[in-house]
Amino acid sequence: MNVTFVGTSDAFGAGGRRQAAIFVETASGGILLDCAPTTGTGLAALGIPRSAVDAIALSHFHSDHFAGVPQFLLAAIYEDRRRQPLVVAGPRGVEARVRGVAQAVGYSLEDRELPFPLRWVELAPGERADLGPASASVFATRHQPESCPHGIRLEAGGRRLVYSGDTGWFDGLAEHARGADLFVCECTFYETPLAEHLTYRTFAEQARGFDCGRLVLTHLGSEMSGRRGQLAFETADDGMRLRV
Repeated sequence: MNVTFVGTSDAFGAGGRRQAAIFVETASGGILLDCAPTTGTGLAALGIPRSAVDAIALSHFHSDHFAGVPQFLLAAIYEDRRRQPLVVAGPRGVEARVRGVAQAVGYSLEDRELPFPLRWVELAPGERADLGPASASVFATRHQPESCPHGIRLEAGGRRLVYSGDTGWFDGLAEHARGADLFVCECTFYETPLAEHLTYRTFAEQARGFDCGRLVLTHLGSEMSGRRGQLAFETADDGMRLRV
């Protein structure tokens, strides 16, 4: 897998960075983990065409993680003249949520003919789905329940990537990351406690329980943004690329 961090900030663009999105390229195609409102400009800035994205997998229904999907679809229709299939996967109700956002921002998808096959996939903990470029499964996380949060596990070519999405600490997080070739974990705060997000101090205290190949922290808020590259654990930045 080749992994590109398109956006690595929290919801508020800490440090002038883009919101959550990670592009994962496998031998069979590309998957976008989350799709924020800033993802379109991020892909363009990094030279990643939308046509390279064969599937979008969403971790939860907060705007900085999924509200860029309607714009992606519209650009695929009118700018790219896309013809190849696209999969959009997410928690239960993903199609209705995306259509609702599109309607709310004035770009309804209703009665709009798509020139490409679009498949919606609902994921729930314990289930596995073929997204084309990779197999995906999900696990429950600790975040605002109304956002239907889950972490995502991708497997392709004998490699495994685990993405926490947004979460506070919970017993079992380390177990979900066990055996991953790459574990991408949110770390919004350095020390400010908030049940729905991880702090670096909590993460460092629990770190010995993680048994994975490479570990990268993302979704960095203002407390973490200025500390990128200065901590004991690797931190992501917009445009960072690595091979798994």
